[in-house]
Amino acid sequence: MSLFAGGAEPDREAGEHRTDLISREERSWRAPTDLYSAPVDLRSHFPVLERLSYLNAGSVGPVPREAAEAARRELADQLEQGRGGKASFEHASDLAGRLRSRVAAIMNADAGEIALTGATTDGVNTVLAGLDLGPGDEVLTTDEEHPGLLAPLGLARKRRGIEVRVVPFAEVGASAGPQTKLIACSHVSWLNGQVVDSAALGDCGVPVLLDGAQGIGAVPVDVRKLGCDFYAGSGQKWLCGPIGSGYLYVRGDRIESLHPAAPGYGSLSDPLQALELPLRDGAARFDGGFPVTHHSAWALASLDVLEAPGLDAVVGRAATLAGRLAQGLAENGLIVAPRGRSTLVSWEARDPEAAVESLLERGFGVRNLPGTSYVRASTGAWCTEDELDRLAEIAPDCAA
Repeated sequence: MSLFAGGAEPDREAGEHRTDLISREERSWRAPTDLYSAPVDLRSHFPVLERLSYLNAGSVGPVPREAAEAARRELADQLEQGRGGKASFEHASDLAGRLRSRVAAIMNADAGEIALTGATTDGVNTVLAGLDLGPGDEVLTTDEEHPGLLAPLGLARKRRGIEVRVVPFAEVGASAGPQTKLIACSHVSWLNGQVVDSAALGDCGVPVLLDGAQGIGAVPVDVRKLGCDFYAGSGQKWLCGPIGSGYLYVRGDRIESLHPAAPGYGSLSDPLQALELPLRDGAARFDGGFPVTHHSAWALASLDVLEAPGLDAVVGRAATLAGRLAQGLAENGLIVAPRGRSTLVSWEARDPEAAVESLLERGFGVRNLPGTSYVRASTGAWCTEDELDRLAEIAPDCAA
């Protein structure tokens, strides 16, 4: 079976329940044929797939065997050799530097533009706290944002007096006004997989902070083409890294004007002059504390697994599979949320929480989205066409 077998999206309509399931990009996109021979090659790295159709990387990704082994080696070394001394410090810094460079390459950024954080929300907080925003300044956001973006906005509104204006996701790029000082929104909607109109955002002339929790590792992320000033992403989701890992891109010409939200030892170029606050060069000044070696080793090993076939191939296959699942669900009578070319598929259920439990009993790990009628599946390149077709067949029975 080819990596991209069954990936072409049919042009025919899928009936009255079809609601913009396949974007124009999906229709025109054609996967390369010379990348990675079969999904089993990737699946073999994830032991959880031996017992479960894992479809929740939008929350936390599956763990590759190699990542667990890398983390164990680091912990064993700490157990046996201790955690102090110059060698340990240099080893931790080396791993962090390698990880910074690897993530920068994925995002088409310079290594000096990447901060290592603990989560997407850490990056959002760093940006909002570091900008000179005050009373009367407006931050524009959308009606499809995750609490991890909304909570930092709520604090900025309460403590700093900013105005937060909420607009429809599809209209955010055209909604900036004279008082808009920042647009803060998702690259990919966590609710339904719609992809933001980055061209419209780039044309509005306002600084842009993208929440990339459902972006990096799931869809192509080129910060130069996106035209964003800041991009906050997760390590534990589509990059299959540890919980407590994240990445923040700060465009080079924005670094000096962004104040560190929580400076510490690692923020400084000269810790002996800490009170004078001599900051490190580049976005490393925004790092979230001292690097954790077993986290860095885990993240690097996961990237090795995902990049072995080429990350473009992994990302492309995952999105194509999501389109296939959306098509199948609609053909089986379910109402699928409008979506873009992404890895998320959401559909309506009478009792989403019960539907998730029922699907888990049948071997499918998905999630419900609190406060909505949606069940959401996150498709990775490790999925197979057969298991997604099976999910599309049984999901209606679990949604009634």
